[in-house]
Amino acid sequence: MQLDLNLLAALDALLEEGSVAAAAERLHVTAPAMSRSLGRIRRTTGDQILVRTGRTMTATPYAVAVREQVHQLLQQVHSVLAPSRELDLGTLERTFTLRWHDSLVALSGPALLAAVREQAPGVRLRFTAESSIDTPELRRGQVDLEANANHPTAPDIRAERVTETHHVIVVRRGHPLTRVKTVTTARYAMAEHITVSRRGNLGNALDDALAQLGLTRRVVATAPTEAAAFEFVRSSDLIITAPESTTRSAAADLDLTLLPLPLELPPAPVYLSWHQRYDTDPAHVWLRDLARTALAGPTRKRGHATR
Repeated sequence: MQLDLNLLAALDALLEEGSVAAAAERLHVTAPAMSRSLGRIRRTTGDQILVRTGRTMTATPYAVAVREQVHQLLQQVHSVLAPSRELDLGTLERTFTLRWHDSLVALSGPALLAAVREQAPGVRLRFTAESSIDTPELRRGQVDLEANANHPTAPDIRAERVTETHHVIVVRRGHPLTRVKTVTTARYAMAEHITVSRRGNLGNALDDALAQLGLTRRVVATAPTEAAAFEFVRSSDLIITAPESTTRSAAADLDLTLLPLPLELPPAPVYLSWHQRYDTDPAHVWLRDLARTALAGPTRKRGHATR
């Protein structure tokens, strides 16, 4: 039997994207060409691979069973036909797209860019804002690295917990809570709160922790970024609860005060995520190492919340 290795690449794209159009875009071919490849794959395997369910397409049990094997086979083919070469940072020219939480861009982005510029002047970094909805750009190769508090669930997305930080209360200087001896949970709950959510959610894990104590808080507003929320806080008696490491520098610049949070909350994690296709890519491995160092650096210098 003569097998076309292009069908292996097409099958890998179809199984990852779950769409003929998306698979075609990923491999830079037309949708009709990808549809013809799917037809050939169906004839070769004797399986439908993808079946239409309403407006979407669903993988068959056979396709689900072989998805990881297909990807591994394709990686092996690539390693044979396109062996990796030693990375020359001095001549490397590449643009990496990074979708990081806005506070992480402000906190760790400058250190990452400085390290990249020093080692590989031809490399450019494109930082993009997080979306209010879940997007597949990481799987499609349109985003190289994500950094936020979310642990991805897709099996083809790698994630590494690079650091963590504790939560603190952020208030304006002279806020009533700065004049009490201790910020109790009752005083904390009675204050008016603003939350940060790119989806506009008014509640989060804090409300669950307060509910266990029989307390509720009043959230009067939500902002899409910490920077926006701080502007509300600096000119009112609103309070915000935020990770200390991403807050400390901005709080100092805006003359805000950090107070200890009177609740036991798990530390806020920071995950670095990428698609498995980049596991062994030398340039990507190099960038991940620099990103890991840049993201972890500020939390290593973390001090205690101060009035």
